[in-house]
Amino acid sequence: METIEDLKRRITSTEDLKSVVRTMKALAAVKIRQFEKAVEALEDYHRTVEMGLQAVLRNRGDITIGARAGAANRVGTIVFGSDQGMCGQINDQIVDHAMTEMNQLKDVEKENRFVVAVGQRVSTRMQEEGQTVEAYVQVPGSVSGIIPKVNRLLGYIDSWQSERNVEQVFLYYNRQVSASRYEPYTLNLLPVDKQWLDRIGERKWPGKCIPLFTMDWDPLFSALIRQYLFVSLHRAFAESLASENASRLTSMQGAEKNISEQLDSLLSRFHQQRQMAITGELLDIVAGFEVLGDEH
Repeated sequence: METIEDLKRRITSTEDLKSVVRTMKALAAVKIRQFEKAVEALEDYHRTVEMGLQAVLRNRGDITIGARAGAANRVGTIVFGSDQGMCGQINDQIVDHAMTEMNQLKDVEKENRFVVAVGQRVSTRMQEEGQTVEAYVQVPGSVSGIIPKVNRLLGYIDSWQSERNVEQVFLYYNRQVSASRYEPYTLNLLPVDKQWLDRIGERKWPGKCIPLFTMDWDPLFSALIRQYLFVSLHRAFAESLASENASRLTSMQGAEKNISEQLDSLLSRFHQQRQMAITGELLDIVAGFEVLGDEH
């Protein structure tokens, strides 16, 4: 049977754990908002890139996207997960989604899937599923840390295209659908959707003055497509990190509830034990008093 001192130690440990969980909840809530604001800011960035494409695509119906012949049976994929734990099933879900999507690609064998994992845990899970991961990128801890990681991923995409003749690139990541819910999402990053570009080129310019440019068309168009890739990867990072922290917040809320219930149980047992000890001491005093009274 537990002593009062044992219960005191367990209560102290449980209260310390509850304090840690509360801190993690607060950090997760703050980070969710940071990454949500980053996603909102990227909408303006993306709209600016689209307007740039709209300006250069006016009266250019003859363009050909993806003219470089890539191997149809080779793909590059980037899977976004987490480095840290205590975030629910987010890594298992995105790996299951990515493997299902890749297995549905026709004529693409596992050895012709070039995979980069964002997050150590998702990298481990991919390898457990039998998929080789050629590189691992650490998850940034803040919004400011995203840009260097995006540039690194762009380097992998460049090497896939130049060294392995890969023209098809997919992103697999979780994105928020509400404050506490997220879902796996697939983005076909490359080749760029020709229909999307056609729609942009056919839009009516929002202002009265149509912009002009003096730069050569090809390098300008390539630079804008590069910006499209940049903002797409940046948004994948931000949405994945927002989803990770939303999942962690949900997990911490469940953990806090369980800890509170355990703490209530421990306190109840502690008070019961202490009351029993006090009652026992009182009985000893009464018995001793009666013994002394009998002796006199």
